Parts: sequence; C-alpha cells; structure tokens
Amino acid sequence: MSFLGLVGMKQLTIITEDRVGLLADISYILGKARMSILGVSAEAHDGNAIVNLVVKDDKRAEQLLAANGYKVLESDMLVVRVKDEPGALSSLSKKLKDANISVQSLYLVMRSEGHSLGALKVDKPKAARKVLKGSLLGE
Repeated sequence: MSFLGLVGMKQLTIITEDRVGLLADISYILGKARMSILGVSAEAHDGNAIVNLVVKDDKRAEQLLAANGYKVLESDMLVVRVKDEPGALSSLSKKLKDANISVQSLYLVMRSEGHSLGALKVDKPKAARKVLKGSLLGE
C-alpha cells in the first residue's frame, strides 16, 4: 500500500450494546466485502461497546455497517510519519501536549523502512497540523 493512500483517513466509531460476537460480526461484514481493517480498538464498559476502526475506504465501510444495523460515527484522522525508534512517540505527543492539544485516539497503521505511520484523532486538528508540520503525511 502506498503511503499516500493513507492521507485523509477517517476513523469510524460504533457505539452499541456489548454482546458476545460483536467484533466477529463487524469484522465478518468488512471481510466479506474484502475490506482490510488498518487499525482497530474495541472496549466494553457497563454493557456498552465502543469499536473504533480505520479502513482504507471509509465511505464504503460506513455504508456496509449501516446496512447491517450499526450506527457509525465518522471522524477525521491526521496521518503522521515518525522514525521507528524509542522515544519517537514521546517526542510527538510532547509537541501536542505543549500546544494544549488532546489526543483522542491513536493507531499504529504501518511500520516500514525505519519509519512508522500513525493515525491520530485530536481535539484541535487545525492547531495540530501546525505543530506537526513536517511529520504529517501528504502535507
């Protein structure tokens, strides 16, 4: 996959009642449509489940999931490229902290040739673009 194919990523969030097999159902729906999941997190709290997904074709994934009864929320993600070395995440997150920008979610999307790609959802995307200039993919 080309790095440029990751620019403009969206996070899809499903908040639903927790049940056995929820992740199996969601991954089956996407897998049957031959859609790869690039990043995923899933948590259950007090009978509710929150599933965050990053996929290459977010519009198609959203349509498939909605057609199967899931309410899907969509958010913009910033894709950052950092050296794949100890302390790289600390350096990146410190820049955001110093600018009073909160990281709402983070996925490791890919590791390749000494670099890692991460998808970030932040509370202040415009400010984060300025702070992370030079690390953002496609900018």
